[in-house]
Amino acid sequence: MAKMNRREFLTRSSAAAVFAATPGLAYSQVMGGGGNFTDYKALVCLFMFGGNDSYNMLVPSSNAEYNVYAQSRQNLAIAQGDLLPITPAIPGSVDYGLHPSMAGLQTLFNTGKASFVTNVGPLIEPTTKDEYFQGSVTLPPQLFSHNDQQDQWLSLKGNAPSATGWGGRMADLIRTAVTDQQMATNASLFGSNLFQSAQETVAYVMGPNGPLQFDGFSTDPNSILFQQREAFGRIVDAQYDSVYERGFAEVQRRAIDAADTVSSAISSAPTLSTVFPPGQLGSQLQTVARLIAVRDQLQMQRQIFFVATGGFDSHDDQNLNQPGLLGNISAGMQAFYDATVELGISDSVTTFTQSDFGRTLTSNGDGSDHAWGGNQVVVGDAVLGQRLYGSYPLLQINGPEDVGGGRMIPSTSADQFAATLARWFGIDPLDLGVVAPNLGNFAVQDLGFMV
Repeated sequence: MAKMNRREFLTRSSAAAVFAATPGLAYSQVMGGGGNFTDYKALVCLFMFGGNDSYNMLVPSSNAEYNVYAQSRQNLAIAQGDLLPITPAIPGSVDYGLHPSMAGLQTLFNTGKASFVTNVGPLIEPTTKDEYFQGSVTLPPQLFSHNDQQDQWLSLKGNAPSATGWGGRMADLIRTAVTDQQMATNASLFGSNLFQSAQETVAYVMGPNGPLQFDGFSTDPNSILFQQREAFGRIVDAQYDSVYERGFAEVQRRAIDAADTVSSAISSAPTLSTVFPPGQLGSQLQTVARLIAVRDQLQMQRQIFFVATGGFDSHDDQNLNQPGLLGNISAGMQAFYDATVELGISDSVTTFTQSDFGRTLTSNGDGSDHAWGGNQVVVGDAVLGQRLYGSYPLLQINGPEDVGGGRMIPSTSADQFAATLARWFGIDPLDLGVVAPNLGNFAVQDLGFMV
């Protein structure tokens, strides 16, 4: 099973206020120093839990390559005539089309607002098929495992244990440059996650519609629940002898203050005319847009958001479920981009996808199984759009990249993908190896998809 489901999300989100990052003064106490960013930038990570079958998302449509694809995919193949055509700014020898449910992404790509990074996945060093079978290269451990490969994408840990994620490490690296921010650099709309875990900074975790308030409290002075809140405040502000009691009280105070600060800011956000798709992902993206809208009020200079959706573990009923899953991603990304245009901030916000892994080209009869490399999307005006980056593989069973059943060896590493985004975000080139620990093993460290 995939690592995170809706019940776990709700459980984590409900408890998240206890671990909220400190706004205002307490946040500056963590970081110290003065700010030195003169602009605003945000990264939005959209994670597809379960393993997106992305070789049905971006499909070769030229006759020769499509025929190879169709033979490999069997009953999972998208009909050639149903593919939505895309027009790369620099035409290549192969044409490509998108899954027929992804009209929004087609528009984003063809208007230069989106690009694909192809056959990308966790690698420790460049790997060929011969090297894979000879055991002459170091491989990420536990390939094809949901939990382990989610952790690889979120942390870039390689073969070494890691308690931090690459979003968290970015926040740590810039912590002294964003001391005036009234909200944590990292914010999750989908529960606590490894991507935003850090050593120095703390992510702020909220629900899909905003901060989760403490049960039994009210800000209405005429309510008995307000009196309970005041009483609780006196308890957490009291002096305690034990370091554990003081620490627990401090966490509770931070949680209340963070919820108040962020809730107040969101309540003043302008009403957007952009219509978001219904459902959990649409709600998360709409809340991110509202938080970005009040960036000046919160004195934000850098933000990293985590949103997610599940259901991509398509062992069964893939042909039935995939149109809705990919359509939801496409509609959500288009709506969110449109909202950034409405806010006048589309050149400063970049959305990118991640997923556990790609899936097998072969059909198990009703779906596909766990694999390795896959295709990811990046969206925003700062993206050098209408392009395919990396090397799209020949989708042939037992082909040059297949290690069994249509499991593609990535030709581009997740470290390269992350480092390209981190460089645009403002991470010093000398620190990219902190964000992406295996980056030094690859000759190309910036894939070039960000302006």
